Amino acid sequence: MNISIIGVGYVGLVTGACFAKLGHKVICMDEDLRKIKILKKGDVPFYEPGLKELISEVKNKGFISFTTNIKEAINNSDVIFICVGTPATDDGSADLSAVEKVAAQIGINLNKYRLIVEKSTVPVQTGAKIKRTIELMIKKNVDFDVASNPEFLREGTAIKDFLYPDRIIIGVENERSEKILRDIYKGIDAPILVTSVQSAEIIKHASNSFLATKISFINAVSVICERTGADVKEVAYGMGLDKRIGPDFLNAGIGFGGSCFPKDLKAFIKIAESLGYNFGLLKEVLKINEEAREDFVKKIEDILWNLKDKKIVVMGLSFKPDTDDIRDAPSITIVGKLIEKGAKIFAYDPQGMRKFKELFPNINYIKDFYKDIVDADAIVFLTEWEEFKEIDLKRIKNLMKTPVIIDGRNIFEPDKLKEMGFIYKCVGRG
Repeated sequence: MNISIIGVGYVGLVTGACFAKLGHKVICMDEDLRKIKILKKGDVPFYEPGLKELISEVKNKGFISFTTNIKEAINNSDVIFICVGTPATDDGSADLSAVEKVAAQIGINLNKYRLIVEKSTVPVQTGAKIKRTIELMIKKNVDFDVASNPEFLREGTAIKDFLYPDRIIIGVENERSEKILRDIYKGIDAPILVTSVQSAEIIKHASNSFLATKISFINAVSVICERTGADVKEVAYGMGLDKRIGPDFLNAGIGFGGSCFPKDLKAFIKIAESLGYNFGLLKEVLKINEEAREDFVKKIEDILWNLKDKKIVVMGLSFKPDTDDIRDAPSITIVGKLIEKGAKIFAYDPQGMRKFKELFPNINYIKDFYKDIVDADAIVFLTEWEEFKEIDLKRIKNLMKTPVIIDGRNIFEPDKLKEMGFIYKCVGRG
């Protein structure tokens, strides 16, 4: 099929590349000329494992192209996926101005039947508003349908998540839309759940909110573990063996971040409030997540006492490994508080330093790890990058001023580090 992707952020670009991989002809449109220039040159504007190579593959086959012209994208497609950003506003609700703008442009340029699919994470009933906006802007008597097809992509594993998903959700109003979407996904072996547009919209927010709840729950349990001498890893393992619970998202640490969980939680809370329901459970999930970051800074203070002029090496800035995304990352809060308390920060991340520099241009960024940690008062781990497990612990112990490691992601085993002579503190363990 001929597919246009409006918005080539994280979701749009991965979606477009994967549709092209399935053999569809895809036009990716974005009004950001810088992004389109980067893509036309064969590069990608953000880090996602395998994405650059996939785009190069489908581009060479002629299955994907890039433009800033929305009229061109609309006129040369049968199906239009809206993938623009829906950032949180000050009150936590989703900013849908970009969605409305795209819907209006579709209405203005519509000249034959097309299926318009909301891929962006949007509040329930947005599909109806998109439909109404298009109807207001249409100049000719042209038929169209609006559908919802929420994404469930995890940064770092997005291509695999798209091509080998747990399920595909399609919210439609009629059999025509259902058939088109089933044809688009024909190359993927996964169960397809067909719902109303409204149900599909809620599934996305409900899924992310539930996963965030699991994370906050185990982080709350970790506090109990620390105060009683229990091991949160053992507790989580025992819980996860129950098939009703499962092991995923039960890793205690400094909480969740990124562009989805915090934003979607706040949006779902606002959706509930607009419908007259106080979703207190989700408010507590957010509160626990914020407290996890504050408690981690307190751990650092408990060991180092005064932080003024202490050299603290921060390992990991992105909100999770295998991405350069620092949006709402715990590192932002934690580094900010350490700076407020007078600490000297030396930071490192395999992919996230460039973006972090835009927020914190005046801290030190590590170029030579074993050189730059000399005389460090402590090393703190905020992201569980695989390469961090390969650090030469014996060597760094001899280079540091004081052998202190404070681990926000439970990367290391407490007994091993204590045997090596480290003062080691993690989350919910020993």
